[in-house]
Amino acid sequence: MENTQEIRRSAAQLLRELFPKAVAWEESAGPKVKGQKADLLVKFKLGGQDQTLLLEVTSVGQPKQIREAITRLGELRAEMDGAYPVAVAQYISPQGAGLLKRNGLGYLDLSGNCYLAFGNVLIEKEGKPNLRPSTRPLKALFAPRATRAVRTLLVDPGRLWRLDELAKASQVSLGHAHNVVKRLGDLAWVERGEQQRIHLSKPADLLDAWVDAYTYRLNEITTYFSPERITRRLVGDLARAAQEADRRFAFTLHAGAALVAPNVRFPAIHCYIEGDPEPVAKALGLRPGEDEGNVHLLAPYDPGVFHAPITKSGVPVVSLPQLYADLYHYERRGRDQAAHLRREAMGF
Repeated sequence: MENTQEIRRSAAQLLRELFPKAVAWEESAGPKVKGQKADLLVKFKLGGQDQTLLLEVTSVGQPKQIREAITRLGELRAEMDGAYPVAVAQYISPQGAGLLKRNGLGYLDLSGNCYLAFGNVLIEKEGKPNLRPSTRPLKALFAPRATRAVRTLLVDPGRLWRLDELAKASQVSLGHAHNVVKRLGDLAWVERGEQQRIHLSKPADLLDAWVDAYTYRLNEITTYFSPERITRRLVGDLARAAQEADRRFAFTLHAGAALVAPNVRFPAIHCYIEGDPEPVAKALGLRPGEDEGNVHLLAPYDPGVFHAPITKSGVPVVSLPQLYADLYHYERRGRDQAAHLRREAMGF
C-alpha cells in the first residue's frame, strides 16, 4: 500500500494525464481548516478558465473512510469557495464512489476509476479492479472460518444479534465472532443497537466484498460424466445416493438456481458433498469425466457452505448468499443468473 505522499504524487500525475491540454499547473498544500491542511491544492488553466481542485487522500476507499473524507471535503469546500473537492485513494469501492457522487464530490483512484464534474468537465471511469488490494482487513474477514459468520449475517440481514447468538449460529468461538464483528464495524457495515445487539446495516456492501474475494473454485471439484440427460430426475437420484451414504450435501450453481427458479435451465449439476465423493458417484453409475463431465461434486473448503440450506423440490440447496457467490464467477452465464437471483429473491 502506498503512503499518503506517494498517493498524492501519483494523483497529481494522473490529473495531468486526464487533462493533457491544461496549462499553468500549480501544486501546493491546501488551506488549513480546523488545524489540518488539505493534502493537495492543484490549479491549472483549461480552455482559458482557471480551475482549482482540492485533493484529500484517504488510506482506504471503503465506505467508513469515504464518509470521513466527505466530512473533511465539505469543510474544505466551505473554506475555499469555488474549489472542486476530490477524494483520492489507492482504490475506491463502487459503494464509496456512489457516496461521493451523491454528495457532489469528485474522486480519483490509482486503479483507474474517477469521477470529475466541474465547469464544463465531466469525466467518469468505473469498473477498474483494485490493482493493489489491501490484504489486512478483508483477507482475515473472508478467511474460511470467518465467512461462517458472514454467511449467517447475510442469510438473515434484518435480525438483531447478540454476539453469543451469532457465534452459536455460525459454529465459531465467541472470540472469533467478536473479531469478525469488529472488522465489520471498522468498515461501517454493522451497527450496534439496543442492548448492544448487532445489526448488519450494509448487507449489499458485505455481499459485494465477499464475492470479490471468493470463487467456488476454492472447493475441491471432482468431475464425472453421466450418460443420462441432466434433468431434475438425476438431481433427485443424486440426492438419494447422498442420503443413503449419510452425507451432508447441497446443490449449487445452475442446478441450485434451477431448483430455486424453475424456469432456469442447467447444463450440468454441481453439488457440495461432504467426504469422499466416489461412493456416491459409483452408486449413480457415473464415470470420471474431466473436460467432458456434466456432474461436478464439490468437497467444501469449509463446512460453512452448508449453513442455512433451503429446501426446494424436496432437496437441499445452499443458502441464497452462497448460491449468489458461487454463481457470480461461474463462466457459463453465471453472472447473469447471479444478478437475476439477487434481484428477484434476495432484496439487497
